[in-house]
Amino acid sequence: MKAAKPGRGKRVADQIARDLAELIPMQVRDPRVGLVTITDCEITPDYAHATVYFTALGCDAEQCRRGLTAAAGMLRNLIFKRLRIHTVPTLHFAIDTSVERGFAMDQVINEAMEQTRANEAKNGSTE
Repeated sequence: MKAAKPGRGKRVADQIARDLAELIPMQVRDPRVGLVTITDCEITPDYAHATVYFTALGCDAEQCRRGLTAAAGMLRNLIFKRLRIHTVPTLHFAIDTSVERGFAMDQVINEAMEQTRANEAKNGSTE
């Protein structure tokens, strides 16, 4: 058996993410799906399953995930026509919470900086 090229799985996952980013706004008519941004795609080594991470704007993320899951079969068929690989993975959609965590972390940092500035101003004025 011929050895697989290093990084091929990542390249296929990246191509799936790019294709989905293009296909979802044009093909998915489900009202539960709002403005979707594909943030990442992870594929299993045997190409059987792909987990697609997304963020949603203007709609409930869980409802959007349900809408995308309902359209997964259609999207898989469209990707099959584009990719021309032997095995096109079954698509599983997951909400990407990293953006929300980033905003929360940014808020905590800003609050800590405000406290530090207030403490420095208080200590600096008494000296």
